[in-house]
Amino acid sequence: MIDRAIPYGKQSIDQKDIDAVVNVLKSDFLTQGPAVSDFEKAFAKYIGAKFAIAVSNGTAALHLSALALGVSEGDKVITTPITFAASANCIRYAGGEVVFADIDPESYLIDLNEVKKLLSESPKGTFKGIIPVDFAGRAVNMESLREIADQYGCWIIEDACHAPGGWFTDSKGIKQFCGNGNFADLAIFSFHPVKHIASGEGGMITTNDEELYNKLLVLRTHGITKDANLLEENHGGWYYEMQQLGYNYRLSDIQAALGASQLRKADEGLQRRRKIAKRYNQAFKEVSQIKGQSGYVEGHAYHLFIIEVEDRLGLYNFLRKNGVFAQVHYIPVHLMPYYKQLGWKKGDMRFAENYYSQCLSLPMYPSLSDEEQEFVINCIFDFFA
Repeated sequence: MIDRAIPYGKQSIDQKDIDAVVNVLKSDFLTQGPAVSDFEKAFAKYIGAKFAIAVSNGTAALHLSALALGVSEGDKVITTPITFAASANCIRYAGGEVVFADIDPESYLIDLNEVKKLLSESPKGTFKGIIPVDFAGRAVNMESLREIADQYGCWIIEDACHAPGGWFTDSKGIKQFCGNGNFADLAIFSFHPVKHIASGEGGMITTNDEELYNKLLVLRTHGITKDANLLEENHGGWYYEMQQLGYNYRLSDIQAALGASQLRKADEGLQRRRKIAKRYNQAFKEVSQIKGQSGYVEGHAYHLFIIEVEDRLGLYNFLRKNGVFAQVHYIPVHLMPYYKQLGWKKGDMRFAENYYSQCLSLPMYPSLSDEEQEFVINCIFDFFA
């Protein structure tokens, strides 16, 4: 018997993480210091992108990405309904219009055939961009999506919040890591405590486009620059200019130090997540009441491990009574009251809605012990028995 609650996800903090934060607290800079730049460089190297811009959270990363790509009033952008609301909201922040494409019921990812259908049925130029989501940690085939996007003149923001270290294999047999910038114009990540890398709150934008990188640097800090090459005037070393309307979306050195420390053990955590996923997959292979599950997929980063059951509410309540706090990811965004007011309704996204009616995310985090996972598995067996 497990004598403590088992959440669906949580941070894993060790003494090295604590020491990293304490070192910053003892330093000259709590914010706007060297720790942020160090974290950006290390993260860009880990992902395989040329540039990385640290920001205050994943939502800020999405918002700034939309602004940097020029989203404006009335621009139509395609995304998935099975994601956190921020993936769609960033377009609304900039005045654009969100159009949802249904998911592939096997992968839970945005269905690229549905994306192509939406694009092909409208005059070229109707849609400005696409925001795919590496949902649960499974990589979207960005090579295939890039081909579609190029055909219709669309940019891509890859929402890789669930998938640092995740990858897919391209047509040449090469591993393409989520957010590496080879196919998406911009990619974004989150450092919320339940994610692979925790910094309390925090986010990152990655890109291989230097022009977009420079735009983001200015947008992140109130639209202000001190770059002498960009100033309209120059009154001296103190002088700066606010050249556009930007935001205070900076990450502090305290958060960056924690994020950098977490990054150093990211591969270790990823290996553990994949081991947990293998064990779940094996345990539930022959359980007829489980209609679908994340399974074991090469390159999956396993932010979440999901099963589908008909009596989702019954299983959810049973697990909670036994101290297992499984969760549901996600309520389809198009069925949120805000988006229903914009005309979306039940029945618009058949596969997403069916998935939502049955999905349950099981505990998945590196410090989940074998004993705890066995307890979760046995609870599920007990429920069905």
